[in-house]
Formats: sequence, structure tokens, C-alpha cells
Amino acid sequence: MKKIKLIAIFSVLALLFLSACGSSSENTTIKIGEVTRSLFYAPQYVAIEKGFFEEEGLDVELQTTWGGDKTMTALLSDGIDVALVGSETSVYVYAQDSKDYAVNFAQLTQTDGTFLVAKEEKPDFKWEDLTDSNFLGQRKGGMPQMVGEFVLKKYGIDPHNDLTLHQNIEFANIPGAFLSGDYEYVQLFEPTASVFEKEGNGHVIASFGEESGHVPYTVFMAKQSYIDETPENIEKFTRAIYKAQQWVQETDSSEIAETIQKYFEDVDLDILTSSIERYKSQGSFATDPILDEEEWNNLKDIMNEAGELPDGEISYEELVNTEIAEDVINN
Repeated sequence: MKKIKLIAIFSVLALLFLSACGSSSENTTIKIGEVTRSLFYAPQYVAIEKGFFEEEGLDVELQTTWGGDKTMTALLSDGIDVALVGSETSVYVYAQDSKDYAVNFAQLTQTDGTFLVAKEEKPDFKWEDLTDSNFLGQRKGGMPQMVGEFVLKKYGIDPHNDLTLHQNIEFANIPGAFLSGDYEYVQLFEPTASVFEKEGNGHVIASFGEESGHVPYTVFMAKQSYIDETPENIEKFTRAIYKAQQWVQETDSSEIAETIQKYFEDVDLDILTSSIERYKSQGSFATDPILDEEEWNNLKDIMNEAGELPDGEISYEELVNTEIAEDVINN
């Protein structure tokens, strides 16, 4: 009798174990393509490392797709489910009369993430000092370059006539080109800007994020068909991101740096910490996933100033979905 009871107990335990294993395999896989690997995207890495996606029953597969064009190609061809990329790319796709266009559903960063770095110290820097300078810029049509031009024009500087602007260097090669070339100024993201300062190769003298105001700089987007077919996936995804945004807002920069250090193994922890603090202090990380209409209009103004805004109506209602984010926040 005892033997029978033991067999029954072990059978029940085995069933419970198998059931538990089965439940983890029922998680939905979502493939994310990030336009680059950037400390600017700290809340995304936090969502992965703190298990916020897993809590929502999602297994995320993160890949770096290196460039806006490649990221959107991967999204439109179903190579990825969700893209983390500048919201201007959704405008470009929409303007091509795409039937299944990309919709912005969760904002991650809300300012430009680049800093003006000079080769020489500039203790009394004024933006007008850029006149007649040799300036290493970013890719034409991308958010860093458009914001850069927007800020220069704000100070009465024509970036194509009042200075020598170079835009022929690939994004990944810009830091090296600045070091080896005779450029006087460059736009750099963190932590590269802080690394340059620490090594004595450059000096951060201004922030494009502080100068340009709030803009949907980096946003999670998906094809309209994916949102329509799997709204529950998008809601769970957005909830995980919101948890990460709140955690980043409430957590010390040093703890954030330790949490996401594995994504930046070649960067010292003190540099990660100071870079995150720099972004936090200027409000670069969005505190919730809602992309509001004022930010969208600021984006269009920046694109228009750069001569990159396509003709025709670029509808906020068409290209931005705030309902999911609002439901997540309210519930």
C-alpha cells in the first residue's frame, strides 16, 4: 500500500514539474531589431535584465540591425516583429504609400541623444563659434543630423554654407574618423562622448538634446497588421517597457549601469554610470511610452527644417497609436 502511495505521489510531482516546464514554453517570442547598440536605450535592456518581459509571458530575441534602412527592411519583410528606431523612419515608409506601414506605439527616448564634442577645450563656447569650422556630421536624413541642423539654424548658422559639413562617414566609424582627421567638432552619443573626455581626445561642450526640446527620437514600432493581429502581444510588450521606464526613473544611475553592463562590456562601469546620469539629468529617457502630438509636431518641424519632410499629410492619427500605452498606464 505504501509503495502504491509513493508511486502516486511521485506521479503527481512529475505532472506538476512537466506542467511548470510547459508553461514557460508557452511564452510568446517577439523579435526586436534595435537600430544600433546604444546606452541611450537603457530602459530596453533593463526590461530584459529585470525580467519585465518574462513577467508578461514574452520571450524577446534582440538583434542589432545597424541602421534605419536595414531596420525598416527587416520589419517590413517580417524579419523582426518590433523595431526600435527613430520615428522619422515611419514617416519615410508611409510616404512611399506602403499598404502595411509602420506604426509607433511606445516611445523610449524623448530628446536627441548626441552631444557636441570639440577637439580643443572651449570654456567660453558659443554656438556661433561653429561658423567656418570643420564639422563631422551624421548621416543625411537621420535624426542626429536633422536635429543638429535644427539647432544650428536656431542660432542663425546655415550648416551647409557657414561651415564645412562632412556627412560621408558611416555611423560606426564616426568616432575613429574624428580622432584621426582634422575635424574640429563632432556629434557623439554616450558613452563615446564620455570616453573621449576621459582619454583626453575630446571635450563635451553642449547638448543637442537640451537645445532641441522633446521629440520622439527612438520609438518602438510594428507593422499595422501585426498590431491588428496580435494586440495582446503589443500590450504586454508596452507594459514591460513601462515597468522599465518607471524603474529607471526611480533607480540610481550606478544600479542601472550595473544592471545593463553586460551589453557594454568594453565600457568601464564609472563611464556607464556618468553617461546614464547625464541622460537622466536632461530627461532623455521617456518616463512613459506615450508619444504625444506636440512631440510629433516638433519632429515634423525638425524634418521640415532639414528638407526631409515628405510632401502630403503626415498624420499623427495614422502613424501613432497611443491607445495601448494609455490603457497600460491607466490599468
